[in-house]
Parts: sequence; structure tokens; C-alpha cells
Amino acid sequence: MIPVPNPIPEPAAFDERCRKRGRKWLEKNPGGKRPPDYWSDFRLDLAASFHDRCGYGAMWISSGTVDHFVSCDEDRTQAYEWSNYRYLDGWINSSKNKKRSRDFLDPFEVGDGWFEVDLPSLQLKLTDAVPDAYRARAEYTLRNLPIRDDERLIRQRRAWYQLYEQGKLTLDGLRERAPLIATAVEKKVAAKP
Repeated sequence: MIPVPNPIPEPAAFDERCRKRGRKWLEKNPGGKRPPDYWSDFRLDLAASFHDRCGYGAMWISSGTVDHFVSCDEDRTQAYEWSNYRYLDGWINSSKNKKRSRDFLDPFEVGDGWFEVDLPSLQLKLTDAVPDAYRARAEYTLRNLPIRDDERLIRQRRAWYQLYEQGKLTLDGLRERAPLIATAVEKKVAAKP
């Protein structure tokens, strides 16, 4: 996980095409039915705000989803609020299913240097930079989302790292697409005698 600027700019048409439509639907349908998806029209705006990187995986993804940080099951009133959306890889978003948002570290809360990718294992780990007030949620997030050592992310990290190692991607390109791996490379180079 890496810092994501917050707040992110709300698209001009969002209020009219999503929030107002959604609130109207919620008023007419107070039951447990899943709210209609008016938010996906703004997925690319959300992706741009996250620099096309997954909020938890911290790497470039070609087609992420709109995650409701506070799920519709937890609080339906947040279903159509721009400030509740995060850009995530679909399978990571699905892994949050039925878990409480207050237990997770929000991508908008992450500070610089709180997480690092270990070389050569490519596993994600916490650093000592995580403040005590956030540590329990950061640890919970690593344990309960498949971001630490899930083979799908390890393979993706390995692919970015190999592109760099083979000279097919510059360090600046790596920093843009997979910033935690770029930091790991810089740390490795700095440690050489």
C-alpha cells in the first residue's frame, strides 16, 4: 500500500448522475435489495485519481473496480458517496466481502513508507514507520486481504521486477507502475558495498 491523495476530485457530473439518482432509489427502496450500480460510469475518473494503481496492491492494473470502502451491506447511505470509493483490482475487492471497513486500513490513510516489498521474496510487509494508532488495522489488512503473499500479487510483482532487471523498464517506469518494487530496488542498490 502507498499513499493516495485525499480527497480526490469529484467528477462534475457525479452528483447529478450518481449521488442524486442513487439517493432517490434508496428512498424508494429501503429494503435489503442491492443498490443499482450508478457508480461504474465514474470508474475511469476514480482510476485516474489512483494513477491506475490498485489501492491495496499498489501496482498498475488495466481494469479495476469501484470499491465501496464502507460496503453497501454496512451502510447503504454511503453507496453513492464519492468519498467512499476506492479503486481496486476486482479480486481484491471481492476478498473484502462481509468484513467490516473499520477493521481495515483505508488506502487514504496510508503514510509514506508504511509498507515495503521484500526482495527477493516479493512479499509485502509493514515497516516501523506505521504509527501505533494505525498498526492494528495495518496488520489486520495484511492478514485479511490477499496482499501480503498471495501468488497472484507475487506473480505480478515478479513480472514488474523482471521487466526492470531485463532492462525493459526504467527505474522511473517501475516507480510509476509498481512504486513499492522501485523502492525495494533502490534499497537493494543502496545496500551494495
